[in-house]
Amino acid sequence: MLEILAIAVSQLKYGLGQVLGPYGWVAVTSFVVSAVATPLLRALAQRLGFVDKPDGHLKPHQRPIAYLGGVAVYLGWLAGLAVLLPVVQTGRDWMLGLGMAGGVVMVVGLADDLLDIKPVVKILGQVAAAGILLHFGIGRDIILVVVKSVAVFVPGLDCPQWLVLVLSVPGTVLLVVGASNATNLLDGMDGLCSGVTGIISVMFFILATHLAMFAYSQEHDPVRLVASLSMAGAVAGFLPYNFSPATIFLGDAGSMLMGLFAAAMMLMFGERGILKWVLGAMMIFGLPILDTALALIRRIRLGRPIFGGDRSHLYDQLVDRGLSVKQTVGISYGLSVFYGLVGLAIILMRTRYAVGLYVVVVVATFYLCHRWGFLRPSGGSPGEEGKAAGAESSPARAPG
Repeated sequence: MLEILAIAVSQLKYGLGQVLGPYGWVAVTSFVVSAVATPLLRALAQRLGFVDKPDGHLKPHQRPIAYLGGVAVYLGWLAGLAVLLPVVQTGRDWMLGLGMAGGVVMVVGLADDLLDIKPVVKILGQVAAAGILLHFGIGRDIILVVVKSVAVFVPGLDCPQWLVLVLSVPGTVLLVVGASNATNLLDGMDGLCSGVTGIISVMFFILATHLAMFAYSQEHDPVRLVASLSMAGAVAGFLPYNFSPATIFLGDAGSMLMGLFAAAMMLMFGERGILKWVLGAMMIFGLPILDTALALIRRIRLGRPIFGGDRSHLYDQLVDRGLSVKQTVGISYGLSVFYGLVGLAIILMRTRYAVGLYVVVVVATFYLCHRWGFLRPSGGSPGEEGKAAGAESSPARAPG
């Protein structure tokens, strides 16, 4: 391992200071805009009646809570992207695509928050956002991750550019829709989705910094750095208002935006079709993936609609087993840090070892979930299914 690190250090193109120097104001700008916009939008939401009313089951908070938190996060994220847009010489197409796609899912999510639109409309909005990313070049060649991996075992394998695009389009759409709904499902407790996304953003930023030091892509390294750093700043500005007991919710506008951000980052890390970079990014996003997988497995085993709302989530089960909301959120943060560190470790390994580590962590995770009863249809304490998660928790939302 030390030998690998020594070789890697010798191949560095830029120092840490050279890479991070231009980006100091990105996080500051995002943080300030988000921190200022959040209380203003909270007041506006309360004035206009844009609030989430409790229902005693999936929405167990004791009083109506303002929506529009997702709008504040989007404004902060967009401000961070805009700071360097005039001075960035390359990668402007990606930055524009990120801002526009994020705006689409934010508006669609906001419409669902306020008007309760049909699930198909939300999915169409996510598909439209994926189309915008593809139009600006993000995800157009993501299938190369698979092609290059297969080519190791099939020498001479070639894939024409038109076929790469045809195969990449559905892959990009599925990733955007899946990630947007994964974070949407994770938005079930005060500070949970926003805090986990903040951790994921920091891990993505560390990964992007590593790539930039090796001059992975001089055209698009700045985009990855700016996108992750600005999301971290935007979440940091919003999170104090979203901690338990929250005074404002992300809503679908914010949770879907965070999933779109994560999907775009994973697509951008797959720019050159290197498997371990994508595996590392996917592992960093591991907690939302795990929570979604557990919910889907339990719903299928219970014979419930896949897109229906219930208390099948990891955080619900932890609360049903006696943990407080704050303890559950803290455990979720810890798990997110763990998956993030594993994701960063993956990129330091040779690909065959990276794949092995990824498989081991995934298998071990689901083995432990099975052993501890998180996959059982009646998981949790007897009689606890459907119990409210506590006054501080916000609603668990399904993709529909």
